[in-house]
Amino acid sequence: MRFEEVYAGWQGKRLTQQEAGELLGVSERTFRRQIGRFEAEGMDGLIDLRMEQVSSRRAPVDEVLGVVELYGSGYAGWNVKHFHRWYEREHGGQRSYSWVKNVLQEAKLVVRSKDRGKHRKKRERKPLAGMMVHQDASTHEWVPEQMWDLVVTMDDATSKHTSMFFCAEEGTDSSFHGFGQTIARYGLFCSAYTDRGSHYFHTPKAGGKVDKVNLTQVGRALKQLGVEHIAAYSPEARGRSERAFDTHQGRLPRELAKAGITDMDAANRYLDEVYMPNHNAEFELPALETGSAFVPYIGTQLPDILCSQFERTVENDNCVRYEGRKLQIPASSARAHYVKAQVRVHRYVDGTLALFHGPRKIASYDAQGNPYVQELKQAA
Repeated sequence: MRFEEVYAGWQGKRLTQQEAGELLGVSERTFRRQIGRFEAEGMDGLIDLRMEQVSSRRAPVDEVLGVVELYGSGYAGWNVKHFHRWYEREHGGQRSYSWVKNVLQEAKLVVRSKDRGKHRKKRERKPLAGMMVHQDASTHEWVPEQMWDLVVTMDDATSKHTSMFFCAEEGTDSSFHGFGQTIARYGLFCSAYTDRGSHYFHTPKAGGKVDKVNLTQVGRALKQLGVEHIAAYSPEARGRSERAFDTHQGRLPRELAKAGITDMDAANRYLDEVYMPNHNAEFELPALETGSAFVPYIGTQLPDILCSQFERTVENDNCVRYEGRKLQIPASSARAHYVKAQVRVHRYVDGTLALFHGPRKIASYDAQGNPYVQELKQAA
């Protein structure tokens, strides 16, 4: 109808061809072509024949239906990026992420996401791997009817996950375990960035500054290792970790369900052997500079630093009281007794215990406080 009005204006010499083209949003040359087609075929001549042609690059219907059926049969609820990785890796898919996303959205199997707000300001990454690691945990229903904590330690420069495991509840021991795995695998890092949880910092006033003098067990261990401990003062400051957990909460439960995993030990094996390597392969970034700030750890046995330590005084019966248990010091040719001596109890992440007199270990115990048989034999 718009063309007919403009065409009539041109025929009535009220409009030039240039003015008519401008009204239609086309060039003068295009308007002349439209005049020829209109006069020869009427309004049908103005239809763009390309609209009726099927693109030679269009995917076959069978392939489209195959992707839709694949998603619906075993991947329902997975986000598109996660599904696309498995579509490529496990099923030999050759189509792009955008193509897969459009197919699933058109089939109404996934919903279109709302536009995200722009990040106002981001903290620049460290230039070298090993300059800073993040540690955080997320409580979630990772398997049906089971609320576990996922503890993740990741490098700031590359987003590489250096440790990842499930536990019943995050705390001092889980922090030691994550840092210990990172040091054993990659080396000692320069700084650790964590929230202000009570196992990381003492905070005298709620919401206030952390106490850098009165250290927690984790703070003491990091200081002993020469690692700077940095506190985050807002959720936004931990944005990198929070975004990683969003990804894990979207992917991990579905992968664990697909693998038929429901117990924590099997889930941790899956994390270590399958999920974490695949996640790092997809999300790890190159550091801004070449090289690494990780350094090999050389020194005292690492478990004797990454453990909880408590000072005690030996009683008259050569026993030490610790959390309702009496730790009997075995007889030794090195010293007649330890009565009134100041000793140190080490509680390791697996619950076992040890007694130290200065730098020397004098006894080891199981989690119930029973001396190990080998310790008694050595003492005899």
